[in-house]
Amino acid sequence: MRSLVDAPKIREFMRALGSCLRAQTRVYLVGGVSAVLEGWRPSTVDLDLKIVPDEEVFGELSRLKEQLNVNIELAAPDQFIPPLPGWEARSTFVTREGQVDFYHFDFYSQALAKIERGFERDLGDVREMVRRSLIEPVRALELFEAVESQLIRYPAIDPPSFRRAVEDVFAGGC
Repeated sequence: MRSLVDAPKIREFMRALGSCLRAQTRVYLVGGVSAVLEGWRPSTVDLDLKIVPDEEVFGELSRLKEQLNVNIELAAPDQFIPPLPGWEARSTFVTREGQVDFYHFDFYSQALAKIERGFERDLGDVREMVRRSLIEPVRALELFEAVESQLIRYPAIDPPSFRRAVEDVFAGGC
């Protein structure tokens, strides 16, 4: 069992990854990592990441996972729901370490993926994103509608149920 990951451990991971990668790389922080760095959770179980490009990184991730005693998952909202238009431009810059730029994966994408999952902790994260003005409910609904026709490509998703869940969370302004 690996230890929980807090903000100092996340920053240690970012410094370590930045010191070993030589190519220009973007790392998108996802889920609990964003929640911890933004300050509404003290820790998370996994370092959820999306890495672009990812060619050079796999060996380093394996090494850092052992060295830092952390769980690392390559998981991002665009694996579970259609990519939202403009997600890259909305991804918030966190820091640069060496040749690596770290960003929070677009909070709208994170919120919609969390709503689709439907776990209470995830819904709490969405409420916190709204409370901290990281997302706006009206814009979240617009972005959902922009990709709703693409949900057919994600067989695990029941589009009418997902729509109801999004409306339940955002229709009342959260």
